[in-house]
Amino acid sequence: MNRVLPFAFLLALSAPAFGQTVDSQGAKQLSQDLSRYVGKQALDKGILKVSVEGGAYKIVFDFKALAGSLPDRKLLKFDVPPYALIVKPRSDGSWDVSMDFSQSASFEFNGPEGLQSTQFSIKDGKGSGVYDPNLAAFTSATSSMAGMTMASKDAKQHMDVSAGAGTATIAATKSATGGVDFTTSQKVSDFVEAINFDDPESGMKFPVTVRSPELSVEASGTGVRTRPLLDLLAFAVANEDEATLKANQAQLKSLLLAALPLWGHVEGTYGFKDFAVESPVGNFGATQLSTAFGSDGVAQNGKITYAIKASGLSVPQQLLPSWSVALLPTDIDLNFGGANIDLDSMAKKAIEAFDLNQDPPLSSDFGDQLKADFMAKTPKVVIGHSSVKNKDVEIALEGEMTFPGEKPEASVTVDVTGFDKIVEGLQTAAKSEPEVAQYVPVALMAKGFGKTLPDGRIEWVVNAKADGSVVVNGVMVKPADPAVDDSVDDGDGGGGDSGNDSGGAGAKLNP
Repeated sequence: MNRVLPFAFLLALSAPAFGQTVDSQGAKQLSQDLSRYVGKQALDKGILKVSVEGGAYKIVFDFKALAGSLPDRKLLKFDVPPYALIVKPRSDGSWDVSMDFSQSASFEFNGPEGLQSTQFSIKDGKGSGVYDPNLAAFTSATSSMAGMTMASKDAKQHMDVSAGAGTATIAATKSATGGVDFTTSQKVSDFVEAINFDDPESGMKFPVTVRSPELSVEASGTGVRTRPLLDLLAFAVANEDEATLKANQAQLKSLLLAALPLWGHVEGTYGFKDFAVESPVGNFGATQLSTAFGSDGVAQNGKITYAIKASGLSVPQQLLPSWSVALLPTDIDLNFGGANIDLDSMAKKAIEAFDLNQDPPLSSDFGDQLKADFMAKTPKVVIGHSSVKNKDVEIALEGEMTFPGEKPEASVTVDVTGFDKIVEGLQTAAKSEPEVAQYVPVALMAKGFGKTLPDGRIEWVVNAKADGSVVVNGVMVKPADPAVDDSVDDGDGGGGDSGNDSGGAGAKLNP
C-alpha cells in the first residue's frame, strides 16, 4: 500500500463516471473503489480522504498519517503537507482531473551514512488532464511549474538541485494490439545540480556542479497493459497475508499471464543543451548531450537498445598530454543493445512452474534450465553503427556478439577516415615526447592489416570465434586455442606411450 499510494489518484477513478451526480454518496463510492487498490486501512487511518467540494470530489493524501503508520521508526522528522487533487465526472465516462502541487517539505532519517536530511519546494506547480478509466490512462494531460529546489545532506555529501520553469504533456490512446499507446514530453529550464563530496575520514573534498539551460525528456510506448497491471495491484492488496496468497496463487498466475507482454515497445530520450560540468580539475562540456533507450516487452524475439550522443565535446586540456589534444573527439554517437531476447518463454515457464506452497517456490535446478533455454535461442549483444570523430578523424564500428556453448563469438567491422592523420600526429609528437614513439609501429602494423576502400577509408573486419581464433580481413592473426586433454595421466606409463604423439586418441596439448 505504501509504495503505490502516490499513484492512487489514478486508481481511484477506476469506475467510469458517465456524468454522475457529485454528492456524499458518490464520495463514499469513490472511497470504496479506491480501497480496492490501496487497502481499507488507508481510509481508516485517514491517510486518504474523499470529500465533496463544489461540483467535484476532493481527494486528499495525508503523508504525515502515512509516515505515522509505518513500522520503521527511522524517520526523525517528517514535514510534508497533504497533497490534494480535484476530480470531476464527465458525461463520456472519463474524469476531469486537476491538481496544485506547489509545496515545501522536509524530512530527516537515519540512513547508512548517519543522519540524512532533505528539503524540497515546488513553486506554482499546476496540472490538469482527462483520465479514462477504461484505458486506465490519461488521454491528455499537461502540467507546469515556475521552479523547484531540493537540498539533500548526509555526513559525506551535500547536494543542491534547482530548476526554473518547466512544462510536461502526456497523451494516450487505445492500442490496436491491446493496452495503451502513449507519448509524453517534458522540458525544464535552468537546471543546476551542485554536489559537494566532503569525507572527514579521508579528507577528500571534491565539489562538482552540473549545469544545463534546458533539460528535455521525450518518451513513447505501445501496447502498455495498464488495465491488467491494475488488476494485479488489486490482487496484491486483497491478498496481503501469506495464507490467502498461497490459497489464491492460481488466480495470481492467471493475472500474470494476462499482463504479458507488459508492453509492446517503449522508448525515450533524455537530453541536455549546453551541458557543463564544473570541477576542481577543470570544466567539461557538450553543446548537446543525450541518452536514449528502447525496449520491447516480454517477447519471444525482443530487442533492447541504448544510445549515447554528444556533440561539441570539450575537456580540460591540462589533464592530457599535449600531443593527444588534436586526437580528442568532438562528437560521439554510440549505439548498443541486445537482440534475439526470449523473455516470453522464460516468463511463462516461471509462472507455470512456481508454487508458493513450496520453499523455495521454484526448484533449485529451475534457474539452470531457464538459462539453458534462454541461451539456446542465441541472444546477441549488438553494436549498432557507432562513431567517434573530430574535424580530421572519424572512427566507426558496428557488429554483434553471440555465445555458442557459452563462449563468445564476435564479428565487428571498424572503419577509419583520416587514419594517416593519426599516424602523422603520433610521429610529430614522438619528436618531442619519446614515449609516444612506441605507438607509431603499432599504428602502422594496424594499417597493414586494413583494407583501403574506394572512398579512402581503411576498414578492418574482425571475426573472433568461440575456439579463440581471430581473423582480420580474412587473415588469421591468432589461431584457435590449443585443445586441452582432460584425461588423467597416472604417471605409470600405461598405454605404451613412449613420448611421441603419433598414436592414440584424444586431443593433444601443444607445448
